[in-house]
This record gives sequence, C-alpha cells and structure tokens, in this order.
Amino acid sequence: MLIDVVEAPAPPRRRLTWSSPAVRIGMLGAVVVALAATYLFTDIPGSFTFALRVRSLTIAAMAVVAVAVGVSTVVFHTITGNRILTPSIMGFDAFYMLISTVIVFVAGGVTFLRTDPLTLWVVQVLVMVAFSTLLFTWLFGGKRRSLHLMLLVGIVLGTFFRSLTEWMQRMLDPLDFQILTDTAFASLTRPDPTLLAATAVIVAGGCAAIVPLVRTLDVLSLGESAAVGLGVNHRRVVMALFIIVSVMVAASTALVGPILFFGLIVANLAYSYAGTFRHRWALPAAALLGAVFLLAGQLILEQVFSFGASLSIVIEFAGGLFFLVLVLRKGAR
Repeated sequence: MLIDVVEAPAPPRRRLTWSSPAVRIGMLGAVVVALAATYLFTDIPGSFTFALRVRSLTIAAMAVVAVAVGVSTVVFHTITGNRILTPSIMGFDAFYMLISTVIVFVAGGVTFLRTDPLTLWVVQVLVMVAFSTLLFTWLFGGKRRSLHLMLLVGIVLGTFFRSLTEWMQRMLDPLDFQILTDTAFASLTRPDPTLLAATAVIVAGGCAAIVPLVRTLDVLSLGESAAVGLGVNHRRVVMALFIIVSVMVAASTALVGPILFFGLIVANLAYSYAGTFRHRWALPAAALLGAVFLLAGQLILEQVFSFGASLSIVIEFAGGLFFLVLVLRKGAR
C-alpha cells in the first residue's frame, strides 16, 4: 500500500519591515554615513587636503563621543533601574571642571597650557574614574536607593562642585580665568590626535567588554530579584559595568569637555526609535543617534548660522528642557 508523504510547508520567512529594529538601525547608519560625507566635502575653503584632515579628526571625535556617551548611558540606565539618571547628572561634568580649576589654581594657567596633553588627560581620567567608582559604589552597592535620593545627591554634589569651582575662579587672574573658561564648553573640532586615539582605544575596549554582557543586561533590566533568580551574580556584574561606564565617560569627557544632557537625550530617544528595550538594538541605536545629532548640529551651526553658537550650549539647552519633561512625566505617574 502506497502512502503519499506530504512535506510540511516551510515556515514563512520573516519579512523585514519598518517596524523591524534591524531595518531602523540600518537606515540610521545610512543617515550617519550621509551626514559624515556631507560634512566632509561641503564648502571646503583653501587646501582640500588640509580641510579633509581636520574634518576627518572632527568626525572621528564625534563618533567616539557618540559611542561612549550613548552606550554608557544606556548601560547606566539599566543598572540603576531608571531612565532619568546619567553620569553627568550625578555631578560628573561638574567634577571635571573642578579638576581643571584646581590644576589652574595651584599650578597656574601657563603651566596648565604647557603640560603635556596626554599627561593631563590621564590625570583627569584617573581622578574622575576614582570619584565615580566611589560614588556609584555608595549609591548602588547596597540597598536600593530611591530615585528622589539619587537625584538629590546628584544635585547637591553638582552644586557643591560648582560652588567650589566658582570660589577658586574668583581668585584667579584674568589670564588664568580665560584659559580655564576655554575648557568649560565641549569642543569637538580639531581634537588632539593622540588623545583621540587613546580615547578611541578605551571606548572600543569598553564596548568589547559590554558585548558579551548584552543578554545579561536584558536580564538586569528585569530587576535585581529577577536577575538573581535567573542566576546572575548581580553585585559583581553591576560593579564591573559601573567601572566600564566610568572609564568610558571619563575618557570622552577629558577629550572634548563636558556635555551635560547629551546622553539623556540620545538614550531615551533610542528606546523609542528602536521600538524595543533589548540591548542588542538599544545600544547601537543610542550610538548612531548620538552621531546623527552631533553631525547634523555641527553642519547646521557651520552652514546656516556660521558658527553663531556653540554646539554644546545648544545641546545643554535642549537637554535641560528634555530632562524637565522626563522628570515631570515620571512624577505624574
């Protein structure tokens, strides 16, 4: 007796649509490439080779900062359990200015300028990493702290560091004060090639350390109890991630200066754009959105406003409004 064997139909292939995170990330990457090419070849005055070299360094600095701030902020949101706090809001940028002010106050502005940039960068990174590690260990190493307490600690520390910075600045002579003022705002144009290379290595190393923990981050986003129940050594993993985040943020801040609300903007928009909180999509979305904002903002300032404003000032103004909206929405819930 012959029996016809009917093969089971193959499962339908999943079509990639606009709602697919992979498509959205791919399109965002294409936008970054287009913006980089536009910035690189638009309105080149003078020497073409010199302009390309300078603009290439600027694009590289924007890419490094976007990856460092975007990735570190998403990870920071996951391990702290809320999407409002960032390392900068916790007083990180104010502490950076305090370090620079102390150096100028003690050694003088001329010594500050004559100091080897790499040595100064290393000192700033080490001090900021030590400070952030101690702060994060105290805030998140023990029992769960409330959001209001963490915001209060960040505001108090930021106010204290700024007050101490202003007190020392008032006793500086005008030349030293002018030298110090130049470091108060983030500058993405014409970065030091040596510092840029060192920062890129650190950021690449941080990302390489985070990649194997992507699925662990998904588990951590469920909460401490759920993560422990699923076999995650919560304390050890969280402290390791805190150190990685601290090193990446410290390196990027020492390279270009403080950008207070940049990470808050790109991280929260990345969650909405990717359409998922899974870190395999949220992390690249945050990094690419950061690059889009920096490149588009610099293009607008140069081509439309002719450097009429600083990009960091625009980011801080927009980010401050965005922060207030998030806090009010959180309070309303």
